[in-house]
Amino acid sequence: MKDRGLFWIDEGHKYMHQGDWKRPVTHPSFFLDDKIKWMDANAIDHEVIITLSQLYCNGYAKQDAIDVVTFQNDFNAKIQHEYPGRFTSGFVVQPLHLDAALAEIERCVIELGMTVLCLPTHYLSKDHNWRAIFHEENNPIFELASYHNLAVEIHPYDGPKFIKLEDENWRFHLVWMCAQTADAYHFYSLNDIAFKYPNMRTCFAHGNQFGQVNIGRRTRGYRGRPDLFEGKAEPNKVIGNINTYFDTLVHDVDSLELLKKRQGVAQIVAGLDDPYPLGEMEADDGTYPGQILDLSEQQGVITTQEKEDIWSKNVLSWLNKSSI
Repeated sequence: MKDRGLFWIDEGHKYMHQGDWKRPVTHPSFFLDDKIKWMDANAIDHEVIITLSQLYCNGYAKQDAIDVVTFQNDFNAKIQHEYPGRFTSGFVVQPLHLDAALAEIERCVIELGMTVLCLPTHYLSKDHNWRAIFHEENNPIFELASYHNLAVEIHPYDGPKFIKLEDENWRFHLVWMCAQTADAYHFYSLNDIAFKYPNMRTCFAHGNQFGQVNIGRRTRGYRGRPDLFEGKAEPNKVIGNINTYFDTLVHDVDSLELLKKRQGVAQIVAGLDDPYPLGEMEADDGTYPGQILDLSEQQGVITTQEKEDIWSKNVLSWLNKSSI
């Protein structure tokens, strides 16, 4: 992949590279042995690991997409196979190449034993438009995911490619990734995905933080301009749906409280986003894994039992497992 400029890590393990883009490796737990040490040090028994956003393959030519997706999914499957007690691994497909995506889902589920499908909030379509992942042309993906009873993770990336703003002060991670997730959730609800595909359990990254605040405005728009929503489901129909989950990476207690009020605590799963700086890593300001849950418990937003469920029971529910 390095020879083709698709992705590589420099010899000093200081940066990830993709074409002329690079991002610093900010924590030792980017790498397996150090990750396990970090998990042990923080009493984390098991992690669900999702696919690297830089390898979503948006806009890639078909063979490049197939090669990258195969590489990534094989790697993640190897980690899950070698450390079944520590990791449940996700796999990715690229919707632009639908036939290859469907074949890869079958391969990952049947041959590799993987049960977590990772999808980007947006993708570049064949007609060169950026679309939310829950566009109707992707219904075959969701049909197959429901058939195989998959957990699905929705995560944002590639905002700078279609949001025409300067990349400064980390705006695409701090603001626009949240907006991308809210946009995907908009179409998840309007297109009635949770009810059309009842065996698929969908989790939205970063708590779908903006999407929780936005429910009232979207519902008002739906009712005020019905001519714009012909054939669509009401936005608030999906609130509290048992197959729709959200992680805890909202970074403040007030946001977690709103998430609980909107969706119910049973729909919340622990999110870490490690080893990235926006995750709950050890940091000079005192952050640590699960800090937001401890603070929420201390402030009476969640109970001790609810906190324990978010760490374990709810994750197992999303994965459709009784134990790991």
